[in-house]
Amino acid sequence: MPEPLVSARGLTKTFGDFTAVDGIDFDVEPGEVFGFLGPNGAGKSSTMKMIGAVSPITSGSLSVFGMDPDAQGPTIRSRIGVVPQEDSLDGELTVYENLLIYGRYFDLKRAQIRPRIDELLEFAQLTDRRGDQVEPLSGGMKRRLTIARSLINTPELILLDEPTTGLDPQARHILWDRLYRLKQQGVTLIITTHYMDEAEQLCDRLVVMDNGRIVGEGSPQGLIEEHSHREVVELRFPVGVLESTNLEGLAQRVELLPDRALLYTDDADWTASEVHARGLEPESLIVRRSSLEDVFLRLTGRSLVE
Repeated sequence: MPEPLVSARGLTKTFGDFTAVDGIDFDVEPGEVFGFLGPNGAGKSSTMKMIGAVSPITSGSLSVFGMDPDAQGPTIRSRIGVVPQEDSLDGELTVYENLLIYGRYFDLKRAQIRPRIDELLEFAQLTDRRGDQVEPLSGGMKRRLTIARSLINTPELILLDEPTTGLDPQARHILWDRLYRLKQQGVTLIITTHYMDEAEQLCDRLVVMDNGRIVGEGSPQGLIEEHSHREVVELRFPVGVLESTNLEGLAQRVELLPDRALLYTDDADWTASEVHARGLEPESLIVRRSSLEDVFLRLTGRSLVE
């Protein structure tokens, strides 16, 4: 087995009295897409900054490419690409100029940069926009350009912090396709996200984080099979009705949220028919498969997005 590309043991990050990352262990294997799933404030971005060698660890151990980020940060940074949560593009420059300047940061010669830019513009579907200023571009185009920029140095590892936040569904799917192509090329990706569908679509393995700790680890489907049931029946009742409604015996597990009841079952058809047989009258009844949202609810006792 190859050595992990990234390995952490007891990794901790504190800011004064606040513990952002609380003694976590994980390994990232070469060529996989590894995810950190959790709500805002879970410690995902702090972990990414330590992996990217831009934020020192407080305690524990962390190795990237077998090196210590605190001692060998410049070498590590030369081999990774970073897609930050907020775009840091220069809006007054053109698409081409943004890539050109970033390439110069890595001391690439102009003769190297130009063909590389052509490749990246084609990859990001921005060839026809190469001479356009960045500022008027759509959010999806800017994110694709940011990803293209992160690839200028042909990195072995790419860190993507909430890569599709704020994008419409079509732009998200286009971006997912670009990231999947990178995986096919053997690039290792580490992604933070609070979107369950994104984690399920992209990640080979992931960890679920809450309050700086890892509360679950595995493949998306493996986590669902371990911590949830196959299907969920969602019931919504008028305000004040849910509290007095008897749902006992309708499913293997029942979770009550402020706006709905979640019935976890391996036979959604039976559960739905039994709801009607009891004379219950929800405003809506939805049957869906279990998701990572349900895993997070089971592991932490609260919804991923509140």
